[in-house]
Amino acid sequence: MKNLQSVKHKMNWKAYIVILTLVILLFLLSLSTGSTLIPIQELWQHITRQSDQHVFTINILRMPRALLALLVGAALGTAGLILQSIIRNPLASPDIIGITSGGSFGALFFIVFLLDMFSIQWLPLAAIIGAALVATLVYLLSWKNGVTPTRLVLIGIGIAAGMSALVTFMVVFSETAVTTKAYLWLTGSLYGAAMTEVWQMSIWFSSLFIVVLLLAKTMEVLELGDELATSLGVRVQLLRCALLFTSVGLAGAAVAFAGGIGFIGLIAPHIAKKIVPYSLLHLLPITAMIGGFMLMSADLIGRIAFMPLDIPAGVFTASIGAPFFIYLLYRNRYI
Repeated sequence: MKNLQSVKHKMNWKAYIVILTLVILLFLLSLSTGSTLIPIQELWQHITRQSDQHVFTINILRMPRALLALLVGAALGTAGLILQSIIRNPLASPDIIGITSGGSFGALFFIVFLLDMFSIQWLPLAAIIGAALVATLVYLLSWKNGVTPTRLVLIGIGIAAGMSALVTFMVVFSETAVTTKAYLWLTGSLYGAAMTEVWQMSIWFSSLFIVVLLLAKTMEVLELGDELATSLGVRVQLLRCALLFTSVGLAGAAVAFAGGIGFIGLIAPHIAKKIVPYSLLHLLPITAMIGGFMLMSADLIGRIAFMPLDIPAGVFTASIGAPFFIYLLYRNRYI
């Protein structure tokens, strides 16, 4: 048994190193690639502060965008892993059960009606409130002598469609300037990211991620069933609400800073579970890195594949995520 645990531990560290290396390489590629190609040697000189030749291109245009993609992707992946764990459903993710749509509604409501009265710094809070209200509504409507995974997912899909309709209604009846900005944001774009947004997102993500890490061991008990968890002294409903709020916070912050990017919260946890032994404490950092890698990849493709056009990253995540969701729905059709 000790030998088996030792092997798993080594495999985990190898997975961490490989994925972290891939994330770093992709980050460097994002800094060097674009309408202006920066050679690796010049990029290294910039990083080591031996040259300031590409300060504007790297520090202002590309680095904030790549860092924000990494943080937002990590937040969405982590939020999806939390939901799949507490709901015990492989189909659960923030966008599938309506949390992302709620965050989009809250953020757009703030942009359209409240931006003249409050600072833009309150936008993440507005997105989180919208996501929390929708998450609560989905959970309450799904309750009938308990919550079954399939019922929650189906009701979540319905609520998400309703919230999308409300968002479209606000966009149609808004001013032209607001409509243009809202359309780009709702598609899921990192265009125009700034370091101030990176710092704000890093605070939201790091604080909530630490909370999840502290609760990881207790989360594993929930997956054994509510009755067994209760018999072991776990306050099941309180823990589930705390984890749901944490997932809402991560997804809401991601929506506030990057818009309606879908399916990363669905796909990243599934990839992580194929890489490491099933332990939430190990899965959390792996899932976060995979989510960040996915969104950075989508954003990089959107920047360079159709130059001079800049295609929103959400278009590419949806093109991969939608078929993957259909596959999961088919595989779990008897749940």
